[in-house]
Amino acid sequence: MSQQSLRFAQVLWPAFLMAGVLEMVVFSVLDPSALSFGDWHPEPVTIYSLAFFVFWALIAAASAASQWMAGSVPPDAAASAGQPAQVRRRRTRHGTAQHV
Repeated sequence: MSQQSLRFAQVLWPAFLMAGVLEMVVFSVLDPSALSFGDWHPEPVTIYSLAFFVFWALIAAASAASQWMAGSVPPDAAASAGQPAQVRRRRTRHGTAQHV
């Protein structure tokens, strides 16, 4: 699996799961048959589908933005790509290095 495929999977799969949860929460409170947009009275299945894809897109965009801002590569992915994983160290009170 390439690095780009891994990043897409890390964004899209959790977003898919959370979109399903969000849809269940929203439509446990809201009746889709009562919704209308002007003269358009869509079927409940259409509302469910559109809402799911909107939720999925919004959550995926937020997840992609946070991953982009973090700018980090998971250590396993860095090792599989032939790059050495960075080891973070911090000093303890006694002056010895400790791996984090």
